Amino acid sequence: MKKAIIILVLTMALGACSQTEKGAAIGGLGGAAVGAAVAGNPTQGAIVGGAVGAVAGALIGHASESGQCRYRDRYGRVYVARCPSGY
Repeated sequence: MKKAIIILVLTMALGACSQTEKGAAIGGLGGAAVGAAVAGNPTQGAIVGGAVGAVAGALIGHASESGQCRYRDRYGRVYVARCPSGY
């Protein structure tokens, strides 16, 4: 039950993120898990794996957002729209 609640909270939090942020979060978690399992020192493996996974996930997520920019209006709301020409 506890795992289901944690997964639900993480899923809800990622629903409001851009593809780049989602990729970084998922890549970081996956990299940390793999790094901790494979490395001789689980703590160092999780740190290095999480960092590498976050960077890789962010790059992959950003590649899927081509032509889309995030804007913030004066009220603090964030929205996504086509980027200006030449951007």
